Amino acid sequence: MISRRSLLRAAAGTGVLAVAAGPLTTPASAGTPGAAREWTGDVSANGWRIDPAAVAVHRVEGSAASLALRRGPAAAVLLHVARRWHYEIAPLDTGEGGVTGHTPRRAVGADFESNHFSGTAVALHPTAYPLSGSEGLWPHQEAIVRDVLADCDGTVVWGGDLTPVKVSHFHIAARPGDRALVRAAARLDTSRHTMSRAQTAGTVADPASPSRLAEARRLRRGRSG
Repeated sequence: MISRRSLLRAAAGTGVLAVAAGPLTTPASAGTPGAAREWTGDVSANGWRIDPAAVAVHRVEGSAASLALRRGPAAAVLLHVARRWHYEIAPLDTGEGGVTGHTPRRAVGADFESNHFSGTAVALHPTAYPLSGSEGLWPHQEAIVRDVLADCDGTVVWGGDLTPVKVSHFHIAARPGDRALVRAAARLDTSRHTMSRAQTAGTVADPASPSRLAEARRLRRGRSG
């Protein structure tokens, strides 16, 4: 994975700094992450009960990476997020950056990290994009993330829109049994059928098309408003 930071470091080492076509994405205010603390509740921050028995290991389609996720709609939607990140942003199985799904470790630096305990969150390359990290995505990568969120019909939140920021983080925003989540999962789950309107690995619509951009803007306004 070639991040902005690694590219800029390489350029600085040779004494040459190339100017990219277009401005770099400005990362959200980094700040200082809160001291790690233990999450003691039985429910994660997004309203899902913490139940290790409800979690299973799933392979990310098209890669050698696996994620432990809550069975059912949550897993189907988050696997779609991971699949598109793998194909369109950076491979998840290269060993660089890592991936995290469910974890029994109860330490959190931000409340939203508790969603890992219920199996309803993923962190994709969290080493490269840690909590309150200063590293952001390239503009075209952020456009892909916005398009992925549009795929999920508002059922997923991106850590790049949260405070403190965590670019690698995605979690389920819908509550258990939410109809929008069930519909999105039925449409995005490639183990059940071939997707039609939604994006599939290796067969993707253009994230820059007017309809996709309009949907991404609508969801972003909804989150900020």
